[in-house]
Amino acid sequence: MLRNYNSPGTFYNKPRLLVLIASIVISLSVVPFILPHLFHQHMIYHILMHLVALILSQFLAVVSIMAYLKSRTSRILFMALGFMTLVVAEYVYLLNSTEDIHPMFIPQVNIELSHFILLIMVIFFGISFLKSPHR
Repeated sequence: MLRNYNSPGTFYNKPRLLVLIASIVISLSVVPFILPHLFHQHMIYHILMHLVALILSQFLAVVSIMAYLKSRTSRILFMALGFMTLVVAEYVYLLNSTEDIHPMFIPQVNIELSHFILLIMVIFFGISFLKSPHR
């Protein structure tokens, strides 16, 4: 669906896009997230799990944004917003798992910020499924 048929080896090739996003995320994560915890077995697997989730959520967000730019439907827009919100949530979870930041709470209601972000994500996905298939 998102291939550029005029030039099949370009940015719209989804496997290459996934490799590109993974390469960027891993290269930017080695020094601040991976190396300091490399020999902490109880932490490194948790960090790697969140890095994989961050890579996949960024890939899905980019693909859904490209799908929205092609289709211009509100259903795809809300799905793209859901995936973008998932990227933010995964980044917060990554920072929490490396203990760079401690869980942040919304003081008025004593709810973790990450849980609130996930609620927004679920709302966006729900809207995308409940919207009529018309523009």
